[in-house]
Amino acid sequence: MAISENLHSRLVVWAKVTLPLMALALLSTLFLVSRRIDPTDAIPYADVDIEERAREPRLTEASYAGVTADGSALTLSAAEARPENESGVSLAKVIVGTLETPDKTRVDMQAATSVMDDQNRTMTLGGGVSVTTTTGYSIQTESLVADLDQTNLSSRGSVTATGPMGKIEAGEMVLTQDPNQADAYQLVFKNRVKLLYTPSN
Repeated sequence: MAISENLHSRLVVWAKVTLPLMALALLSTLFLVSRRIDPTDAIPYADVDIEERAREPRLTEASYAGVTADGSALTLSAAEARPENESGVSLAKVIVGTLETPDKTRVDMQAATSVMDDQNRTMTLGGGVSVTTTTGYSIQTESLVADLDQTNLSSRGSVTATGPMGKIEAGEMVLTQDPNQADAYQLVFKNRVKLLYTPSN
């Protein structure tokens, strides 16, 4: 019994001496190994030129949504948009748009650039425009104008397209409300139209 108490006393004394010394050694190592802080190092929160943003204000992830007078829903989104002047003209990059007509036709559009003219209520897509419709057409053109107040898409230049009947080349393309049927919409190719007919199997 005396031997056990003696061993316990020795362990307690040893712990009282060695444990504080080990803690002191660990703290010393922590301060010696830690990297010296350079106050001149800046944290790169964002690579943004504040002066440039002040001179040229812009929006990122900009979007537009509206309904035309005849009931079509038009939505547009851009990676970046900025006003060009005080007359209501704004420029945008990387455009994705959708037009849904009351007869359930959907038109998806993609373009590199756009110019929105709020005074004339138009948006001009440019830099190469891709258009796909739920009626089976895939259309490529250099530029396309969309009216913001009524359903009217028209190309500015020649178009190439593939559709249910085959490959189409034309000088112009127009998507608008059917003048003979108020609740219907029509896609028209005109001006030197060429059709390479591909019969369905």
